[in-house]
Amino acid sequence: MAGEHYFTAQPATSAERRTVEVDLAGRRLTVVTAGGVFSPDHVDTGTQVLLREAPPPPTQGALLDLGCGWGPIALSLGLLSPDATVYAVDVNERALELTRANAAAAGLGDLWGYLPDEVPPDVRFDLIWSNPPIRVGKAALHDLLGTWLPRLTEEGEAYLVVQKNLGADSLQRWLRESLGMPCDRVAIAKGFRVLRVSRAA
Repeated sequence: MAGEHYFTAQPATSAERRTVEVDLAGRRLTVVTAGGVFSPDHVDTGTQVLLREAPPPPTQGALLDLGCGWGPIALSLGLLSPDATVYAVDVNERALELTRANAAAAGLGDLWGYLPDEVPPDVRFDLIWSNPPIRVGKAALHDLLGTWLPRLTEEGEAYLVVQKNLGADSLQRWLRESLGMPCDRVAIAKGFRVLRVSRAA
């Protein structure tokens, strides 16, 4: 079942929950995770790089964690920007249940877990943070990013963390040439690239 978390709405692996201690946004949290979601036992290296290298999020507005898993990015956004509304989006219903539970335990009342089709179509995002599911394949990845990145506000930015050997540089070119969105590399760490994407000028 390896990888099913990327594209399975209801994973077949055990849903038994377990607790993990993690450090997010300067706080030690006890979170719940389960099998069938991405990196259930720890905050994965790519997400750690994104959280360390991306600039602080806006204090207000609509912030999106695209492909939230059990919620480390969304929780960090909620902790760093308590006056913002955080949208955690995933196709995996188990991941959303975990994110909601972790948000409630952390006291984050304006953090919402949604399936992609549940996000109101008129919502625009001031910030998107994502460790995108590269392994879904190029076509599905391009469809995902082509759907959500254009929903940035005029001044909004997206920060994506992508492993170099899984196509970070080619993805950067695609974002520029096919989506027509300015994209530059803002950090390199532990084999990952952090890409900043903004609306077309």
